[in-house]
Amino acid sequence: MIEARRFLEQAEALPFAPLAEIVGAGGVVVLAPHPDDESLGCGGLLAMAREAGRAVAVVFVSDGAASHRNSRRYPPPALRDLRAAEALAALAALGLPADAAHFLGLPDAAVPDHGPGFEAAVAAIHGIARSVGASALLATWAHDPHCDHQATHAMAAVVARQRGGLRHRAYPVWGHSLPAGAMLPGGAPRGARLDIAAQLPAKRRAVAAHRSQTTPLIDDDPEGFCLDAAMLARFDRPFEVFLEPAA
Repeated sequence: MIEARRFLEQAEALPFAPLAEIVGAGGVVVLAPHPDDESLGCGGLLAMAREAGRAVAVVFVSDGAASHRNSRRYPPPALRDLRAAEALAALAALGLPADAAHFLGLPDAAVPDHGPGFEAAVAAIHGIARSVGASALLATWAHDPHCDHQATHAMAAVVARQRGGLRHRAYPVWGHSLPAGAMLPGGAPRGARLDIAAQLPAKRRAVAAHRSQTTPLIDDDPEGFCLDAAMLARFDRPFEVFLEPAA
């Protein structure tokens, strides 16, 4: 067992590795539980992969429609459309075309971690991975304290297990919010950091494209979600962390 805080501190001090060492020689698939996770967790990697001529696909697992449940101006269908448009704008900021985006449309805050919906998502991810000749599948960390992030990690784990040779790497998003003293199974983190200093301006533009999550754009829901300055600063750094899931 290892304390979560210590694990994450060690993860943020992992050695740097080049893109090819992290993702292999083929295409890259990123699973984002919600539109914005892709930009926060691996926007730099996405921009770098595109610059390198890699085939890239980004799978938006949930529809993102639960971030402002009480908004009258943006009821769920409107919020779903808004967040999809923001996702496409974010990918464009990273140099990716619109056809790199795949929307599974699963319910925000209720992404299944088993059952028919889960199996259908796994099948869809298999097809997307084949379409880009993927050598790597990146998804959120298993210990992110959000049910959708954990379900997305589980999808990636199943796909990687079923597809021999596919590298599964995890990017933490909400791990820092685990309770003080929380313990994790296993020991020190394994993985690498990617130097994204050259891609940081593009990543900043991508994060900013998610206006509903980073600004008071939706101002008629006092309980609506918005990324705070500390969270945004956490991802405004010249590196990204990619973990090897525990065996």
